[in-house]
Parts: sequence; structure tokens; C-alpha cells
Amino acid sequence: MKIKTKFALGVSTVAMMGLLPAMAAAETKLKWAHVYETSEPYHTCAVAANDLLMTATDGRYGIEVFPASSLGKEVDINEGLGFGTVDIIYTGQLFAGRSYGPISIGGAPFMFRDYDHWDNYRNSDLFAELSQGYTDATGNHITAMTYYGARHVTSNTPVLAPEDMDGMKIRVPNAPLYMMFPEAVGANPAPIAFAEVYLALQQGTVDAQENPLPTIQAKKFYEVQENINLTGHITDALLTIVGGPAWDGMDEADREALSAVTTQTAVCATDAIIKAEGELAEWFRGEGVTVNEVDRGPFIEAVKKLHNGEAATWDQATYDRLQAIQ
Repeated sequence: MKIKTKFALGVSTVAMMGLLPAMAAAETKLKWAHVYETSEPYHTCAVAANDLLMTATDGRYGIEVFPASSLGKEVDINEGLGFGTVDIIYTGQLFAGRSYGPISIGGAPFMFRDYDHWDNYRNSDLFAELSQGYTDATGNHITAMTYYGARHVTSNTPVLAPEDMDGMKIRVPNAPLYMMFPEAVGANPAPIAFAEVYLALQQGTVDAQENPLPTIQAKKFYEVQENINLTGHITDALLTIVGGPAWDGMDEADREALSAVTTQTAVCATDAIIKAEGELAEWFRGEGVTVNEVDRGPFIEAVKKLHNGEAATWDQATYDRLQAIQ
């Protein structure tokens, strides 16, 4: 499975979504669950996918989107795919990696040189093979990958070098590989559910958290953190996964239609995230937040030592193939 995208299509895709006429209810509504806010492009683009899918399947299938952990935390919705309690999810690669370890490699810290390296990986034979391995292990199907953004550390004290994180208690998502970055720099990772992060920062349960700039804005973490430190330690992405029960219940034409629609949705959201990343540093400064430029070199050197250590859920050959992608 290769996902070829042209991000210039994003604007026209959104326009097309907005112009589609209202249609009668679909015969079958697929439940699409995620943990993000209704204001975020992951959600708005997924909502717009309903009309696209209804058109493509002549009304046999539509989509109902459940945002903001309304059908469960990220671990819950991953488990729900197999039970059929959810049909489609957005999820981080490291959460999918709980079921098939090698797919986690794309979510590990400093695994990619830059955005282009990540984009070429997304369209590579390696990613297609890892996606098939995930399907073989779970019965679920990865149909698209959406750019989530470069993850940065927010904190109440500046983080300019690895030693600035020594002893810092930092919230990370509840998947083991998210702990690789903080552990490499001497911080103490604290897995906390996404919906609970704002309160944990506000109450001082943790000192810091890490997420892309659009998420920091949407979740309002900047209200309870004084510094945004541009560590860019993970070039992150969301997998769109269709559960086995839903997939098996569709004929081949409808599966192809769903795959195409989720790919269009990935383009829509990716476009919006790229645009936001280019604008938000100045927006945060306008809100009175200190945005710190960071020399990433020392952070990269600290983390690379762990890439193929005990925490790795991939083999050396997979790592070497990813690094060889140009």
C-alpha cells in the first residue's frame, strides 16, 4: 500500500467537501473515533469525509466522527477496532506498535532527518510492508497516514540543552517508546491520558509535556506553560486504521472507496498542519509565551544511542532501510 499525495490538493479537497450537497442518511454509518478536539483539522477533515464516502458508495456507507476521547482513551479505541465497537480510528504509531512492534519505528524520536525523509518513508515499500505486518498481526487495516507535526517540549523553565531536562517530570502518551526521548536526557516520563494533560500541568503534577505546535494551541497548553522549546524530537504522524470487522463486512469496491476517502482526508489534515506549523511560533509569542530556538544536535546524539537498544521494537535491518530512504 503506497499513499501518494500532493499537498497542493488540500485546499481544493476542502472546497469540494464543503460544496457537496446534503444526502440522505447512509445505510451503514462507520464510527470514526479519536482523541483530538473538534477544532483540529483531524476532526474537521474526518467529518467532511462522510459526504465523500456516501458519494463514493452510493449511500451504502457514511461516517460519524467521535472526537475528544468520547469513545475512550487511545488505548481503548485501539482495542475497540477488533471488537467492532469502533470502525475507524486515528492513532499514533506507538499505540499501534503495542500490537505489532515494528510499525512503531516511525514514531521514535529523531528517526527522521526532516519532513521530506518522513514523507518519503510514508510512500515507501518499507512502510507498505510494515502496514501489512500490522494487518497480519491484528486483522485491522492501515489505510492512510497523516502528518501530526514535529513534537516540541513545553515547560515552565527554558529547555536549551539536554541537561536542562535532567530530573524534569514530563508527561508523555501512554506507550513505552514515548519514554525513549525523556529517558535519553535524564527526564522522568509520566504517562498521562491526553484528556488529563491540561489539569496535570495546571496543578503541577508534571513540569512539562511534548506535542506539536497545533496541538499545543488546540489543547491550550500554552496557558499553563511559560516556554515552548523547539526540540522537534519526533516527526510524528497519525495512522488511519479500519477495524477488521468493518473491513471484512465491506465488498472490495467499498473498501477501495473507503481507502481513497481516508487518503483524501489525510491530505486535508496534513495541509492544515503544515500551514499552522509555519505560523504558530509567532502566534505564541504574541500570546506572551517564550518560544526558544534549540540546538537539536546534542539531543539527537543523546537519543541515537538508544535507537537500537532494549526499547527498540524493530530489527537492525528495518532501521537501516528507513535510514537509507532519501
